This record gives sequence, C-alpha cells and structure tokens, in this order.
Amino acid sequence: PADRSENYGIVSWNDTFSPRQILSLCTYVEELTETKKRLFAELPEERARAVATYLGIMADKSADYSSLLTKWDSTRNKITNTFDRHDFSFKWSHGEFDAAANLFPWGLDQVADAYSGLASLAQGEANLFEDASKPLPVSISKGSSADLRGVSSGSVELICIDPPYYDNVMYAECSDFFYVWMKRTLGDVFPDWFRDELTNKDDEAVANQARFTGLTRGKKDLARADYERKMVQCFRELHRVLRDDGVLTVMFTHKQVEAWDTLATSLLSAGFEIRSSWPVHTESEHSLHQARKNAAQSTILLTCRKREVSSEPVWWDDIKGEVRRTARKKAEEFQKQGITGVDLYISTFGPTLSILSRHWPVLTSEYDEHSGKPRPLRPETALDLAREEVVSLRKRGLLLGRTVQFDPETDWYLMAWDALKAVEFPADEARKLALALGLDLDREIISARGLAKKKASSVVLAEPWQRRRRGMVDPDLEAFDSMLDAAHTAMLLYREEGAPSCLAFLNRTGLLGDGSFRQLVQAMINAIPRTRSGKGFVRPEADILEAMRLAFFDDLEVPPEEALPVDGEQLSMAGLHEGGSDYEEDEEAEDEQD
Repeated sequence: PADRSENYGIVSWNDTFSPRQILSLCTYVEELTETKKRLFAELPEERARAVATYLGIMADKSADYSSLLTKWDSTRNKITNTFDRHDFSFKWSHGEFDAAANLFPWGLDQVADAYSGLASLAQGEANLFEDASKPLPVSISKGSSADLRGVSSGSVELICIDPPYYDNVMYAECSDFFYVWMKRTLGDVFPDWFRDELTNKDDEAVANQARFTGLTRGKKDLARADYERKMVQCFRELHRVLRDDGVLTVMFTHKQVEAWDTLATSLLSAGFEIRSSWPVHTESEHSLHQARKNAAQSTILLTCRKREVSSEPVWWDDIKGEVRRTARKKAEEFQKQGITGVDLYISTFGPTLSILSRHWPVLTSEYDEHSGKPRPLRPETALDLAREEVVSLRKRGLLLGRTVQFDPETDWYLMAWDALKAVEFPADEARKLALALGLDLDREIISARGLAKKKASSVVLAEPWQRRRRGMVDPDLEAFDSMLDAAHTAMLLYREEGAPSCLAFLNRTGLLGDGSFRQLVQAMINAIPRTRSGKGFVRPEADILEAMRLAFFDDLEVPPEEALPVDGEQLSMAGLHEGGSDYEEDEEAEDEQD
C-alpha cells in the first residue's frame, strides 16, 4: 500500500536508492545509451538487439543488489538482493555494493554465466534423451496461457506449468521495480513492450485484494473469485491444446488450504484428473523469505491427464471414507520420508485431490436454496479431512506412539507448535487447525482461553505467564478445565517462584503422578522448538520445560536440539527471538514491526 511506503519516505522509484546508488545506476544507463549506438552501427540488427538486451538485464541485476532495500547477510557474508522476500521489504539500514569497482563487473559476470548455461542447453549438450548431434527445434513466444489460439487443439504432448501462487506473490507489483529501469535501457529496442507506464496488473492471475479497494463487497472474496476465474480460463485452454494421451504437470506450493481449494477448483472444473503427486524439497532453509519457520519448503508436483466424463453423479458421503484412508496412508508414508511441519500437511493435499478429480463433480447432501439442486463440493472440505488425519498422526508422534486424550484446546496448542514451528503464523492456518479439532478460533481459542492474540492477518501464541487469569492459569486452583492450563500454571510458578513452589503445586493437585500430565509435558517438549541461543533456548517455554524435566520428569525423552541457522534479525522474523513474542505490543508498534 502506498501509505505504508510513504511512512518510510518512499513515494517514487528513485526514493528506493541512495544518492550514490542512483548516480551509479544512472551513469550506467547513460553509458549503455551511447554503447547501443555503436552496437547497432557495428553488428547485425538481431545480434545488436540481443547484446543490448543482456546489457539491459545487467542493469536490472545491478539495481536489485544496489538499493536501500538491500541488507548485509552475516550468515553468508554477502549483500542480499532487494527481493530477499517476495515483496518490498523495507530495511532500517542497508548494505551497499561498490558500484564502479565491484557491482557492474559482478553483474556482467552473472549475466554472462547465465547466457553460457542457456547456450549450452540450446546446443543440446545437456539433452539425455536425443542424439546431441541433431539440433532440437525451439520456439519461444510471449503471451497469456488463457489465449493459445496459435496452438492447434490436441497437438501438445506435455504441458509443464508453475502457476501464480494465489496471494503469495504480487509478481507485477514486484516487477515494477525492474520495469522502470528496463523501460529506460530497452524501451527503444522493444518499444511495443514498454508503452505502459508500469506493468499490467489487471490481467494478472493473482488474488490481489488491492485491485478491489473501495468496492462494497469483501475485497478478499473478490480477489479469490478473480484468481479462480482466470485460472479456469487458463486450464481450459491448456485442456484444449493437450492431446488425449498428454500430461499436464502443475507445480504448486502454499500453506493455506484456501489457495489449494481455489487452484483445485479451477483445475478440476477445466476437466483434468490428478493421477499422482510428489512433494519435492525446493526452498532454501536459509532463504529470508522462508525465515518464518512455518513456511513451506516443498513444492508439490501434480501430474494430470484429461478426465473421462462420467454421467453418474458421485456423492461426498460415498467417497469420504476413501479420502480419509488415503490421507492417513500418505501422511504416514511422507512422515517416514522425513517430511515434517507444514510440508507434511500440504503433501497430503495432492493424493486427496486425486480422489476428488477421479469422481468430479462431487455433490453434497446440502441443497442450494435458489436452484433446489445439491450443492457441489468445494475441494477444501476434503482437504480439511486430510488435515484431521495429519493432526491425529502428529499427535501420536509427539506422544512417542501413545494415544492420550487431551482436551481440544490443548491439542490445538500442541499442533500449532508442531506444524507451524513459530510463535506467529497466518490466522487462516490457525482457523483451519481449530476447525480440524472442532473449535472456533475467535470464540474459544482467542477470547475464552486466551491461547493467542490476533495481530493483523496473523495469530501470535501467548506465553504461559501472559495467560494468567483467575480460574484459568491460576496457582490457587485445585482442578483445571484444560490440561494445558495446568501445564501453563506449573510453568508460571517455576518461572516466578522456582522449583520448590512448582513442586508443591504439582503435589497438591496430584499432577506429579498423573500419567496424562506427564504425557503432555513430553508432547510439549517435542513440539516447541529446542533451538539454542547462547546459554539457553531461544523460546522461553523450551527453557522452562527443560528445567521442569530435569527437576521432576527426568525419565522423559528429549528430542535433538536444533542448530541456529539464522542471525538475530531473522530469528525475530521467525517469532523465535529470545526476548519472547510481541504479544503485548500496541497497534502502532505492531504496524512498525511489520
């Protein structure tokens, strides 16, 4: 939003650079302008255009690493680029790349290296399936996948796409940063491509709420419907050009069930059946846009074929059991392969959607009041069922294979730490997790139990001592409605009054010998990240639990401690910093922290 950038003194594109940076980059543009005159005078036109294009790309590469939005990455001793996250990330201070002696020579090396790789591929040297001596025909075109009128129906064997990730990245908005430079370096070389002042955002297939500001209906719903409509257009066109025996491969990753629901609806509505899915680890664990520990690190590859049209309707109640069994089986398989956290949840989405796609459309027992016909199923219903199976599996994992019945609020707290590994995470994820356990996030988790607090579009978990309330986390109680309240009360006493007071409380309430309480302590030790920083753990809850284990439950098993992969600022982003969460920050401080 413009008002957010204005808070940082950035109202035009040149404000994103220091005077020295803008001087260096503009000097490069001036030199390139003169160089292009020589290029077109001395080289054939197509070759001159190609060389100018790569030199223009070099300018954008240099601007990406020389702005006020760059920073010094102490973990790798390097300057990060402007887009170390998938947005405009404003920094309190910036790292600077010496332009004359280092930035531009480095940028040239980067472009030359990329060009060498492309040339090698184009020559066929990396082709494992064909005779390298035979040239491969390559055709590259620029356009929208919603309009492939130049491609004959049923003519394509393989389509491999990496579609926009719903609301995760506003590609066109980020591209403006590069467009304003490229317009000045290549606007005369490709005038038709740079007629617009900025990039085209109206035709972009992303769920961008900013496009619907000021409208009476909910911006979020409008953005979702717009994304779904555009994706349906794309998938229908892909369905048309694909051969009957052809394959469509879709790469997708997103934490939110809502994003998967929208993509799946588009894919299935266009007539595709998902035949298989594969989770592939694709994200760097040290990448700053992954630094929130609840970020997905795997991409899900969906292999799809054209679905045979069925005349018989299928009812959700008839296939619900198959969906549940498949989700349970796949979750167990993926967990054995080492897939954990958010990735374990989204890895089950592909197999779940595969069952729906085989029977699509699926009808529910609910009737539309206007048409009087059964309502079609939204894929998110099946994905929620898959989530329930993963919750059950992970709870047994935290309890080392045992089955113990806690109350739903305690289960929510354990699953939030286990799956999301952060004190702060998206509110939609918190809501979906609550639904899987039969809870209402706002009424029961936040208002009644005080387990978390809303912060903009996120949820922040409360620390035990922040939940102190008469009749809930209360040292004077003899019995507790929630097992988690009992554990938090014990942790509160240990922190504020020490081991003797905590032991007296555990003996008085009978919790010291209570098997369920011991299993809860075990589950919390396994769920809350045991990442060390200095002498203690980053999370204070982990510190208190370890002290209680050594004092009262020394026979409990201890999971491996985690290495510290990121610096202090990244830890703060991840919500794991030693200072605790920003649960009690006021709204102004929260906005500034964002």
